[in-house]
Amino acid sequence: MSSNSELTKKTGALERLASSVTNWAERWFPDSYIFAVLAIVVVGIGALLAGVAPKAIATSFGEGYWSLIPFTMQMAIVVISGYVVASSPPAGKLINWLAKLPKTERSAVAYIAFFTILASLLNWAFSLVFGGLYVRALARRKDLRMDYRAAGAAGYLGLGATWALGLSSSAAQLQANVDSIPKSLLPITGVIPFAETIFLPQSILMLAVLTAVSVVIAYLSAPTKDRAVTASDLGVDVSGDVEDAVEKPHQPSEWLEYSPILTIFVVILGFWWLAEEFLNKNVILAISNLNTYNFLFLMLGMLLTWRPKRFLRSVSKAVPSVAGILIQFPIYGSIAFILTKAPGVDGQTLSHHISNFFVSVSTTDTFSALMGVYSAILGFFVPSGGGKWIIEAPYLMQAANELKVHLGWTVMVYNAAEALPNLINPFFMMALLGVLGLKARDIVGYTVTQLVVHAPLVIFMLWALGETLQYHPPVIP
Repeated sequence: MSSNSELTKKTGALERLASSVTNWAERWFPDSYIFAVLAIVVVGIGALLAGVAPKAIATSFGEGYWSLIPFTMQMAIVVISGYVVASSPPAGKLINWLAKLPKTERSAVAYIAFFTILASLLNWAFSLVFGGLYVRALARRKDLRMDYRAAGAAGYLGLGATWALGLSSSAAQLQANVDSIPKSLLPITGVIPFAETIFLPQSILMLAVLTAVSVVIAYLSAPTKDRAVTASDLGVDVSGDVEDAVEKPHQPSEWLEYSPILTIFVVILGFWWLAEEFLNKNVILAISNLNTYNFLFLMLGMLLTWRPKRFLRSVSKAVPSVAGILIQFPIYGSIAFILTKAPGVDGQTLSHHISNFFVSVSTTDTFSALMGVYSAILGFFVPSGGGKWIIEAPYLMQAANELKVHLGWTVMVYNAAEALPNLINPFFMMALLGVLGLKARDIVGYTVTQLVVHAPLVIFMLWALGETLQYHPPVIP
């Protein structure tokens, strides 16, 4: 009994600490757009201190602002297509079937963690919506008294543990597509295919370890039946989740909006093209192309929603979630240009000076671990969903070149560390919390538990696995 009492006290203390951190963040953290603008100020001041003329800074700012428009639109489509697929009727039926699998309250939380992590490897936006709907489906089961808070935290693990190791990693996608890489970055990094980033054996091993650890922690940290706080206890009504019905057309002109005829035609053409792509190209190279990846998800979304009316309705619901991408990524492009295109009085850019600093404090053996700690800390203050890679890549990849560190692994170091602060930063929780009807403080006690284990484990794996890789010079097309 005493050991159980001590465990309860420790859990309660951890949850109080996590709640305090979240309350502080909710009160003092401005919108992520403000972070992006502040980054311009900081980089601008840094460039001035490095001897860059104000005119050169302004010129680089203007020239870089539109440099990422193709990539900005590509990432917006990642979010929209993922939302459409996750909210489609067939996905709803799959979720209801999966909700029948768990036998106990704690196993239900573990199932949520596992399937949400799998979903995040396909598309991070898909995993948020899928995870939220899966939690609600399990909460409707009368035979389970599942803790809704722990389940909600498990539904977020894709964003807090693995999403950046999957196909929708913006850093890996950007580096694999020559048309997406900023011209200022291409000479430093070259093109890095998925085979050198997310499909590295070391990356796959790290993903497997993080998945297993996350599921085990979700299971062990979930309250038992007698201590569970259910959705009903929290005042959340989950009984109204029904399939979004499409009514009949009211006017003859609306007939095609409600008919699947056009959807069938477009989907046949789309999947025919996709089949040609995958049959005539290496599968890894084909899926590495961000346009192909987005096209696949869009066609799948059209097929699963079936009728144009439902498809358009899902797209409309998804659009608000891409506002941050549309307004912030151009700013990241400007910052990248200031870092790499504006020379100081000595002819060197700010990116050059920062990379020299990393080289001076690192060795080939310690670079991955130090970079992981740096990226994780910065990620808490600059929530970007991978967008800040555009800012960090010029000096981090230059340092990796000088220290002879595997460039693809450097991308994965950023990816793995980038996910860690998501476990305590409420910014990316908002979409999931909206589906669940909860607040960040309701789930962060459980996500902090994950962070306590993940942080040292990730940093260790970044160092240990990085030791097994050899450096290759950048491949510039």
